[in-house]
Amino acid sequence: MGTLAAAQPLLIGVLLLWSAYGKLADPEQAERTALPSLAGESRAVTAYRTVAGLEVLIALALLLPPFWAIEAVAAVVLSVGFTGFLIYSKIVVPEASCGCAGKSAKPVGSRAIARALLLLATSVAAAFASTGWWSAGAGVAVLVVEAAVFATLSAELDRYWLLPLRRFRVRLSHPYAGTASDDTPLAATQRRVLLSPAYRAVDGLLRSDIHDYWDDEGWRFVSYAANYDGLKATAVFAVPHENPTPESIRVALVDETSGLTLYRPTMLATTG
Repeated sequence: MGTLAAAQPLLIGVLLLWSAYGKLADPEQAERTALPSLAGESRAVTAYRTVAGLEVLIALALLLPPFWAIEAVAAVVLSVGFTGFLIYSKIVVPEASCGCAGKSAKPVGSRAIARALLLLATSVAAAFASTGWWSAGAGVAVLVVEAAVFATLSAELDRYWLLPLRRFRVRLSHPYAGTASDDTPLAATQRRVLLSPAYRAVDGLLRSDIHDYWDDEGWRFVSYAANYDGLKATAVFAVPHENPTPESIRVALVDETSGLTLYRPTMLATTG
């Protein structure tokens, strides 16, 4: 247990630096999170950058010798804040994205909350370490498994492993051959998308029929190949299962290379 606890600061430090980099590289992502609702629109970007700065400071304190328990305690407090913010986002601003690493447009779901809870658990474990991570020995090997779990829970990394798997599945079986996990036929979802203001807002940018689809946390996500200002993009429509109105459907265009959101209509007409 001692070596496992000692190894945790290495993983936490790397994760916090990755998270801070995403925020600092694209601070405007703050506008797509629940921060405007929580801190006010004028202060959202500043709050986002402040969180990134705290992540960098705590990460460096964890990674660089000497190691003090107070650094892990700071990580615990930060993790509690992350978890509370994500729960707030899911309840109060359900369409808001996580903003955790700055590159995912998906609404906050169970994966993001589970990742925050896992970060909290590793931070608590780190608080009981009596030596630095460089003395953890075999405990460092366990971090490979933990890192894999974090990657699985990170929507920001989906384009590196999950999307290729889904595209491979599409190549093996035409999307219209089956239904998704909530038993709603894809054809029915397509009809809803075609009748929505969101579809009309990006119709001229689409370059394919349905490219991929999946269900997550009460939403069905449907993607199309698209082009935006000469860039190859993916148009992702978010279709809620519980709200059948065309106006409830949302859309975002995501750069295929960087994963950054290129276009996201905020005001959609309700009439054709």
